[in-house]
Amino acid sequence: RLLMASQFSSSLSDPSRRQYDVFLSFRGADTRHSFTCYLHNFLRRRGIDAFFDEELRKGNNLVALLERIEQSKISIVVFSVNYADSAWCLEEISKIIECRERFGQVVLP
Repeated sequence: RLLMASQFSSSLSDPSRRQYDVFLSFRGADTRHSFTCYLHNFLRRRGIDAFFDEELRKGNNLVALLERIEQSKISIVVFSVNYADSAWCLEEISKIIECRERFGQVVLP
């Protein structure tokens, strides 16, 4: 069973814990090597520190990914045809909504 996003403690209330400008939420199979990769590179070239899940080592769990959301000032959700088919994407969007409601995190679809 997947852990609910609300079970994780939040660190967004402490701005010094924000390590990323942007968190990119996307369905890897749909957009990793196309639009999302292009967007990530575009942001980096402009000096924007965007978290792209390739920065996590394989085998890292969902908790580590949700922590990256908490550590980001902005979340960008890249919706695709199969986004909602992914349990991980649904956990991410739940955490993103929580951070928006509790801490005012900016969310862009």
